[in-house]
Amino acid sequence: MSLAESALFSAIVPAPFGYMGVRTEDGLLAELVYLPNRFQEKAPSDACAEKTAQQILAYFDDPDFRFDLPLKQCGTDFQHRVWRAISAIPRGQVKTYGEVAKHIASAPRAVGQACGANWFPLVIPCHRVTATGGLGGFAHHDDESGFHLGVKRFLLRFEGVAGYLGESDAIRQESLW
Repeated sequence: MSLAESALFSAIVPAPFGYMGVRTEDGLLAELVYLPNRFQEKAPSDACAEKTAQQILAYFDDPDFRFDLPLKQCGTDFQHRVWRAISAIPRGQVKTYGEVAKHIASAPRAVGQACGANWFPLVIPCHRVTATGGLGGFAHHDDESGFHLGVKRFLLRFEGVAGYLGESDAIRQESLW
C-alpha cells in the first residue's frame, strides 16, 4: 500500500476479508470501500470516522447490528429508491435484481447499476441483491474469482443466506413484498 492510497481514507478498519476504507467529509460518512489485504489498519482521523469504525467492527461481531451513521447526500432519486428497497432486505435474505426492479417499477439492469453506485456498502447492503441464476456482480465487478465477489460471498455466508452456507445450515427465505 502506498502512502497516497492510505491518505485517501479517514480510517482503515480490519475486516474478515481484508479492510474497509472509510472516507469522511465535514462530519459525514462520504464513502466506504472494500479493500484487499495489501492495506493496513489506519486510526480514525475524526469523530465520524471513529463512529464508523466502531460500527463496522460491531457489524462484524454481530451481523444483526444496525448502522446509524450520518451519510453524505449523494446519488440520484432513482438510486435512492433502489437503496431504500435494498435497505429493507433483512439479514439472512436476498432479493434478485429483477425482484427489486419489479418492486420499484424499474428494470433489473438499472437496479444493478444503482447497486454498483452504492457509496455505503454494509450500511446499504447491496450484497443482498443477486442475479436470478447466481451471485451476480458486486461493486461493478463480475470476475467470479475476484476480490469483490469473494467479499460478496463472504458477506452472504456471514449473514446466514441459504445457498452460501453448508447444506445443513440452509435457512428459509421469506417473501418481503
